Amino acid sequence: MELKGTNISFKYSTAHDYLLKDINIELNNNKVTGLIGDSGSGKSTLCKILSNYVRKYEGEVTLDGNKLPKKGFCPVQLIYQHPEKVMNPKWKMERVLEESFGIDDELLSEFGIQKSWLTRFPQELSGGELQRFSVLRSLNPNTKFLIADEMTTMLDAITQVQILDSVLKIVKKRKMGFLLVSHDMDLVDTICDDKIYLKDINNI
Repeated sequence: MELKGTNISFKYSTAHDYLLKDINIELNNNKVTGLIGDSGSGKSTLCKILSNYVRKYEGEVTLDGNKLPKKGFCPVQLIYQHPEKVMNPKWKMERVLEESFGIDDELLSEFGIQKSWLTRFPQELSGGELQRFSVLRSLNPNTKFLIADEMTTMLDAITQVQILDSVLKIVKKRKMGFLLVSHDMDLVDTICDDKIYLKDINNI
């Protein structure tokens, strides 16, 4: 399984210069890859392009040679740094999860999610609790690649370890691709098999 970005270029409509220019990136599902770059360098934008959230760009993204679907479930899932920004505040957490797929008690337990949280609204949970839901929701059985954009930055060290441990276990079990975006070089060196520096592939 290969996720490939070919000649990816992007600039905001209000900007004169490109943020990303002629980027070529190839990711496969047999290793965990780290993406490293300075703040504001375009890491998050590249992640959104690779996961089909940003669709107006130059170049092409393919999964095993096929373009990502325009409608329905995307097999490349993105986990954001701030989970509260991607959840409907009017939905209880049970509905938030069920929007993706029916999750069993084993998975809830794996991610340390208490059943009492399911009847709460997003604003009634902590950032760490919300991120557990955000990560779990991305692990739909049809997910082929997972992109984590600084997903543990806002969490305490214990919660970071717990969440990453659970994610890696599932990624390896399902043979999913995993791209980890992080400023934490120790973390990248510890869990990643390979790393990519954005400045090395961004031709601006």
